[in-house]
Amino acid sequence: MNIATIGTSTITVRFVEAVRKSGKLTLAGAYSRSAEKANKLGAPRVFTDLEELAGSKEIDVVYIASPNSLHFEQALLLMKKKKHIICEKPMFSTAKELEEAFKTADENGVFLFEAFRNLYTLNHDRLKEAVEKVGTVRHSFLQYMKYSSRYDNVLAGEEPNIFSPKFSGGALVDLGVYPISLAVSLFGKPKNVSCHVTMLPTGVDGSGSVILDYGTHTCTAMFSKITDSYLPGEISGEDGTIVIDHVAPISTIEFTNRRTGDQEQLAVQEEENDMIYEAEAMAAIIESNDQEKYAHFRSVSEIVIHITEEARRQAGIVFEVEK
Repeated sequence: MNIATIGTSTITVRFVEAVRKSGKLTLAGAYSRSAEKANKLGAPRVFTDLEELAGSKEIDVVYIASPNSLHFEQALLLMKKKKHIICEKPMFSTAKELEEAFKTADENGVFLFEAFRNLYTLNHDRLKEAVEKVGTVRHSFLQYMKYSSRYDNVLAGEEPNIFSPKFSGGALVDLGVYPISLAVSLFGKPKNVSCHVTMLPTGVDGSGSVILDYGTHTCTAMFSKITDSYLPGEISGEDGTIVIDHVAPISTIEFTNRRTGDQEQLAVQEEENDMIYEAEAMAAIIESNDQEKYAHFRSVSEIVIHITEEARRQAGIVFEVEK
């Protein structure tokens, strides 16, 4: 299948590298308002008109990595032209947009994926299997906290896209979705959600935490784009504890048996560019029309956006598209 890209940022470059290494998809086009920037991706064809990309018979799949608030309209246009979509997280700004987009995908017989790269890896699957070892889970802690160089622009009085409500930005939807999506993949839909954030003068959050109440246990998901953290993640149960080095990528998984004190190292060596796993998995789902796997990832996206929407409601974060 032939794939085209929208966006020219670092994450698009990494995705293109993953596509080339996987061999499951063929880079056939790149879209940008700047032909010069699009040319740097090395695609055989460059598009500067989105309608032209949508109408191209040469393109089967489109990877979207434009500013968050642009995802919805771009995805709808492309899906109506029978293009499968791989969209960077956060896929859309609101649950309403997500619902309409999946409806459009169904009506046009195409697949719509949110690029939660951490959910497609080998070690994600190893972790999911290992959770049974801890017995009844009582608490989990997951975090993604990384200082953004764009925060320096905020401190200088500017409003970069990733910290702007106009472009549906903020730490919650940019980094918080990593620990939240992992929690949803492992534990499912929580019963209740509570959120506390540090607001920035731009009108979105710079850091915060979301507590997911599962009835028998709570999961604390912490996120930040204005500080760094080196804390590992932890899943604690009545029979033992799992410690992971990070949520994206997961490189180490250590299980400690509470009764014996024995420790097991459960992680495997992965590709340095872990986006290769999502590229391969999504291509396989499309080619085999695997509705069961597709339904799982679709459900994760639906639950995650309802969590982030409720968290934003509690924090008073309103995106421009909601006004």
